[in-house]
Amino acid sequence: MLRYTLMRLGVFAGCFLALWGLVYVGALPRGLGDSNLLWVLVLSIVVSAPLSFVLLRKVRDEASAAVVAKVDRAKGRLAENRSQEDAL
Repeated sequence: MLRYTLMRLGVFAGCFLALWGLVYVGALPRGLGDSNLLWVLVLSIVVSAPLSFVLLRKVRDEASAAVVAKVDRAKGRLAENRSQEDAL
């Protein structure tokens, strides 16, 4: 899960830098007054979300499978503990 999170942050950082460059050269409009940083942050979030969804699908599925396995093991231990209590 840490790997997926770091990769997602990397996609966001890449989008932020690319969009900041586009705003700097004038390809994208600047924000109003001092809101330029906020404009680039919001736009980076909007652009990086679908990119992460598509580009990190395999990593997300692997992380999800690992979480499901851990939850199943925890459920198994809980059921085992319950059966030991019932036996007593």
